[in-house]
Amino acid sequence: MAAPSIEHARRLSGYRMPAEWEPHLATYLVWPHNPETWPGKFEPIPAVFARMAAAIAAFEPVRILVNDGQTARAARGLIERAPAPDQRGARLDRIEFATVATNDSWIRDHGPIFVNRLAGAASDGPDQIALDWRFNSWGEKYGPYDLDDVVPRRLAERYGFSVIEPGIVLEGGSIDVNGAGVVMTTESCLLNPNRNPNLSRAEIEEYLRVYLGVTTILWLGEGIAGDDTDGHIDDLARFVAPDTIVTVVERDPADANFRALDDNLRRLKSLRDGAGRPFRIETLPMPPALHYDGVRLPASYANFHLVNGGVIMPTFDCAADAEAIATLARLFPDRRVVGVPAVDLVWGLGAVHCLTQQHPAPYRA
Repeated sequence: MAAPSIEHARRLSGYRMPAEWEPHLATYLVWPHNPETWPGKFEPIPAVFARMAAAIAAFEPVRILVNDGQTARAARGLIERAPAPDQRGARLDRIEFATVATNDSWIRDHGPIFVNRLAGAASDGPDQIALDWRFNSWGEKYGPYDLDDVVPRRLAERYGFSVIEPGIVLEGGSIDVNGAGVVMTTESCLLNPNRNPNLSRAEIEEYLRVYLGVTTILWLGEGIAGDDTDGHIDDLARFVAPDTIVTVVERDPADANFRALDDNLRRLKSLRDGAGRPFRIETLPMPPALHYDGVRLPASYANFHLVNGGVIMPTFDCAADAEAIATLARLFPDRRVVGVPAVDLVWGLGAVHCLTQQHPAPYRA
């Protein structure tokens, strides 16, 4: 596999991936339609999606991908009846349906990842470019995934944004940026031979620098138990400010997650930004272990999604919910924290962040 092209490096000079807390144009969702994602438990999932869409629409526009108009009409009806943060009901005026065929609903991983041109940058390119990374269903674990792999192109055709294809496999849930030159990821995912077996760690880092506009890469270790993505960062640790990271911790030494999360916490405390400064580290609890059909599920409060003025977070019907809500409210004092029940959702092996993808507002030179 070739290194990032000189042409791409030149075109992307002066661009960077915004942090998730920066202003959004919209959030993308893919309406659930694949029963195999939640085998034996699909029936309650559309209502949970409706609740998630209504929660996001209280803060910003929502663009929902559907396979056909009949699905859009049914989805709109569910959203209209869904509980919403605003007692006046769901903001249907902020809901837009786009007919784009997909294999599955995990748009965080197969959707576009946007980089914005910095004000005053020498580049004369567009204000914003979407990166269309290759998607291979988390190391070809599931299939087919041909429709998901072209979602960024289909959305670009509909909404008119520019697209670049880096040419390597990368999922949106595997990276998190602070908007100030730092990206955080995991060794267990990005260095897994089921993604880019011909690339070294140094070569992968160069792709991240060129395409995301970062200078510093923070590497954590392994993911949480039950995570079929090989350890996505969005179940482990998230930037909540340029100098602050919140990470999940397991307090029970007998739990399957204790060792990996303790190792990641130690790493975080030792990591530094590009200027050599340590990060402020905050912690979230882990919910009690969730199982379905004998399978450990990747339930994590780190799987929250930031929207304009809000935090949409998964809840798991347990005592730890209150502590997690209070922690995120403290870390985001200017945002309203809204919980989405995720006990059923996480049977699909993902939650709120995995099912959303933000479209940041472009900068203007």
